[in-house]
Parts: sequence; structure tokens; C-alpha cells
Amino acid sequence: MARTEPFNVLWLQSGGCGGCSMSLLCADTTDFHGLLRDAGIRLLWHPSLSLETGGDVVAILNDVLEGRVRLDALCVEGALLRGPNGTGRFHVLAGTGLPMIHWVQRLAGQAGVVAAMGSCAAWGGITAGGANPTDACGLQYEDDRPGGLLGAGFRSRGGLPVVNVAGCPTHPGWVIDTLMAMAAGELTADALDALGRPRLYADQLVHHGCTRNEFYEFKASAEKPSDLGCMMEHMGCKGTQVHADCNTRLWNGEGSCTRGGYACIACTEPGFQEPGHRFHETPKIAGIPIGLPTDMPKAWFVALASLSKSATPQRVKLNATADHRVVTPSIRKTRLK
Repeated sequence: MARTEPFNVLWLQSGGCGGCSMSLLCADTTDFHGLLRDAGIRLLWHPSLSLETGGDVVAILNDVLEGRVRLDALCVEGALLRGPNGTGRFHVLAGTGLPMIHWVQRLAGQAGVVAAMGSCAAWGGITAGGANPTDACGLQYEDDRPGGLLGAGFRSRGGLPVVNVAGCPTHPGWVIDTLMAMAAGELTADALDALGRPRLYADQLVHHGCTRNEFYEFKASAEKPSDLGCMMEHMGCKGTQVHADCNTRLWNGEGSCTRGGYACIACTEPGFQEPGHRFHETPKIAGIPIGLPTDMPKAWFVALASLSKSATPQRVKLNATADHRVVTPSIRKTRLK
């Protein structure tokens, strides 16, 4: 049954860089507001996209809390800052005198769905790295541990846990598709993975669609940042382990980290900000990468890697350690005789 009322979305920005909002502005459309409107979505307020400021914003928040305006989705960008000493006063919402965590906790109780937009809001992310002096956390997770600001048992008015649209920044397509699924009533518990991420992108791996896959198949590896080869073995790439569709749903219609020559650093995963090693290096034991492809036993990987390296075509081997295509594929007849 089609909606007769708009799907009201409120977007708040907590501790972070604002990169997820900047990413959202790159949504693949010439009419951002028209895209939302056609999907039945009404943006009650967004710190970068809305005109209201000051007292007008506070009035919107109070209208929601007092039941005068229905809140269908609360979207939070940035980590939740609980410090110092649990007061939340490291981040006070301007003009209110109240900590942002106070507003988020109260509004979450009114929302049909609560969504963490980006890895900071999902797991704590970069903001929670290091000594974490601000006591930053995600809405329902601290890294991969359930809890966060709202607690492991939190469920929205619609019965869902926090929807974690993770990424650093999150992809504009993931945000738009998730909001549209919410508005259509199609974002059910079955549509989320075990970490609360929408399966519309989290059921994929960054490895899927990677333009370096031929090099991966033959374990023909890059040795320095400008090389064309696979970056898993030496350059820290975690694309075979990371849940996201970056290489099939390209950024700005044409790019991804690996296509730009950068290793996947697992930004959709909890704890990516502190991998325990430098991002551009692959930790190994006895020459074998510690982080193996998802679902692959170590013995299989070792056997496959050995066989693949021995079968690597000269073309692939030479191209892997070059910054441009040195040898092109040979021409052969393909029809059967």
C-alpha cells in the first residue's frame, strides 16, 4: 500500500569530520531534493542541507519530542561523545545547553528507525581511535562490541536495532537506497546483516568487481604504490575480507579506492581505524598474510597461491610491477574448430 504521508527524516551531526554529509552531496542525481521528494521522503532538518538554524532547529526537535511531528527516521552522523566523565559535555548542541547525546537518546525513543550514517556513528570509528579522551562510541556498538550509547538491547519504535550504514565516508548510494527502503517499508530485520548493516551493500565484498582481480588470481602482486598488481600480498589491501560493493557501485560513477591505486583499509568494518599495523603494509607470518580472504582456509590459500604463482603468464607478471600496461594480451582465435 502506497504511503499517503511523507516519511520524515531528521539528520543530526555528532563528533566527526562531516565527511558522510559531503559524500551524500555527491549522490548520483541532478536534483537531490527532488530524488527524496519523489520517494516520499521529507527531510525535517540536515545541518548542511537545510535553511533552519538556531531557535528554528530547536523548535523542530521539540516538536518531535512532544509528538507534534512524527519522526520516521533519525539519522546520526559522527561518533557520540560521552565525555568527560559520562556528562557528554564535550559536545553540546549549540543554543540548547544540552549535550548531543541527550538529544540523540531522547529522539531515538521517538524514531521509527534509527540509522548510523558512517562508521563513526556505527562503531566509534576514527573519532574513537587512540586513547579516546572524548569517550566516543557508536550508537549501538563500540568497535565490534554491542553496547554504545543506546545499548545492545535498543530497538526503535519500528522494532529494529540501529541500522549501521557504515563506511568512512559512507557511499551516497548506500544512504539513498537505505532511506528509500525505509520509506517503502522494505527495510526489515532480514535486510540487515549480523552487524546491522544493510545487506543491499554489505552482502558484497570490495574484492567483487576489482579491476586488479586478474593479478589477484595469479598472485601477481604490487610492490610499490604506483604498481598495477594486486595489493593484498604486500600493500595492505583488505578487499577480499571487507563487506561493501565499492567496485560494483562506483564512487561518483567511476572510482573506488583500489581503482585509484589505494589499498582497501576496511572502512566499513568495526575497528578499521586501528588495524595494529600501518595501513599500507600487509602483516605476515612465515610469509603468509595474516588477513586471508573471507571463507578461505589457510591451507587452501597457501596451495592456491603456490600454484597460481607458478602459472602466472609473463604478461601479468610484468604488468603487476609497472605503473602502466607494459604488455597487452595476445590475440588468438576464439572460435571452435
